[in-house]
Amino acid sequence: MKIGKKTLMGMTDSELKAVVDVLGMPRFTAGQIARWLYTAHVKSIDEMTNLSKANRARLSEEYTVGAMEPADCQRSVDGTVKYLFPTADGKFVETVFIPDKERGTLCVSSQVGCKMNCLFCQTGKQGFEGNLTAGDIINQIYSLPERERLTNVVFMGQGEPMDNLDNVLRATRILTSAYGYAWSPKRITVSSVGVKNKLRRFLDESDCHVAISMHSPLHELRLSLMPAERQMPIADVVELLRQYDFTGQRRVSFEYIVFDGVNDTQAHGREIVRLLDGLECRMNLIRFHAIPDVALRTTDDRRMEALRDYLTSHGVFTTIRASRGQDIFAACGLLSTAHKNQN
Repeated sequence: MKIGKKTLMGMTDSELKAVVDVLGMPRFTAGQIARWLYTAHVKSIDEMTNLSKANRARLSEEYTVGAMEPADCQRSVDGTVKYLFPTADGKFVETVFIPDKERGTLCVSSQVGCKMNCLFCQTGKQGFEGNLTAGDIINQIYSLPERERLTNVVFMGQGEPMDNLDNVLRATRILTSAYGYAWSPKRITVSSVGVKNKLRRFLDESDCHVAISMHSPLHELRLSLMPAERQMPIADVVELLRQYDFTGQRRVSFEYIVFDGVNDTQAHGREIVRLLDGLECRMNLIRFHAIPDVALRTTDDRRMEALRDYLTSHGVFTTIRASRGQDIFAACGLLSTAHKNQN
């Protein structure tokens, strides 16, 4: 990709129409370009063969497709693959492909590093280096070797999606629009710790599922794990969610990493039940993947199952998420940290 050229990948239909207007090309050319990008997944403008040679040359003077192959990957014995993708400005982010029988889930990143600095997250230890463009986000799907096996995408990789909301919304529009990937919003889940004002805007402008990182129902404990609790407490997040309908197509879930002796007791379960009373939702309990220099430990299976059973029996549908890719440290942050330290 030549420095100075703008990328077509990540552009919406209206943005592509503006491009062809400026270049003096027919309006219908925008639809052709969109199909070459999001249906054919071409690597170069020269492959857009139903554009005239003159129009391809004109487009190539200013633009490039922007497709970038993974720079590195790690493969787990369970089939999980963690990729390191370059970004348009020369940084790197991680993307994790998780196969499961007929399903293929892709965990995509939305930022390089993260401002949230959650205690248990390796990405937060990197600090914040920048937002991904919509093209950077889409490229994690566009250039994925397993792209044809994808059934759903989760924005649960590096970064806080609501902290890069414009580009996340642009990417999800491309994924769900007829000119783009034409996916159902049900195939996409966007996670958040809860960012004031941004979460409401996402709920208003998107039909995608939302997953909230809870990890504790108690203010002081969650604050010790997640500094974002200070700006938008979990109680405020839940109160906001109560203003929206999750009884139909869209679903809200809560992510809850279970730490040994920290948030794994029946007392925590009671507070979760109280907090979520009457909200149509589900809870995902997650085993902690250890990271360097953090004393937290995952709880044992017995306590995790007891918490699941307590929550389910009290009206909060709860599952234990299967751990995947532990041998390659599939939790995001370690591969990109290692790559950063080598350069």
